[in-house]
Amino acid sequence: MARNNFIVAIDGFSSCGKSTVAKALAKELNFVFVDSGAMYRAVTLYFLRNRIDLKNKFDILNALAEIHIDLIPSTTHTQILLNNEDVSDEIRQMEVSSNVSEVSTIKEVRQAMVAQQQRLGSHRNIVMDGRDIGTTVFPDADLKIFMTASPSVRAERRFAELTAKGEEVTMEEIQQNLSHRDHIDSTREESPLRQADDAIVLDNSELSQEEQLKFVLAQIEKIKSK
Repeated sequence: MARNNFIVAIDGFSSCGKSTVAKALAKELNFVFVDSGAMYRAVTLYFLRNRIDLKNKFDILNALAEIHIDLIPSTTHTQILLNNEDVSDEIRQMEVSSNVSEVSTIKEVRQAMVAQQQRLGSHRNIVMDGRDIGTTVFPDADLKIFMTASPSVRAERRFAELTAKGEEVTMEEIQQNLSHRDHIDSTREESPLRQADDAIVLDNSELSQEEQLKFVLAQIEKIKSK
């Protein structure tokens, strides 16, 4: 594509494969992949480490002033630096997963992250996944995909991901975590998770990664042919 600011926004529930599809798509198109959820996880990690009171706006604003998040994006992954420390692996641990949705509901946190995400997409072709990319961050994105999958499939994927990294978790813990995050993400006051009116739904419960990629690429071809 000749343009240098083509934006693909991929939203959806936790553990439904958004990042996997986004990474594959970015690699196929030679676009930059931006994992917006990782930014919220980095903030959450900082809050946990520093025992920030999530009900104290003063503490939150002071903490945000001390947080410097750098994303080193490529077509395959995004390295996350929190105050110059690589936290790419630590932000995926269960403790962060159990708290990130609550941190993400905080208005000041979302405003700070959305501003940075918009800057990232202002002068480059990107694929960005998250919860509010097509509704809040880039409401005029060229393509919006809303991904979902059955709760059981999502739980199985998340369980496999964590156990592969050596974490000791139970399926029950995973199911409770996903249910909790879904509720918070969908009911928060500040830019809740919802399907954009012009988003295309991709239910990947029974689709392979290759089939998902082909689906999204087909949608891009339709846009290019207009």
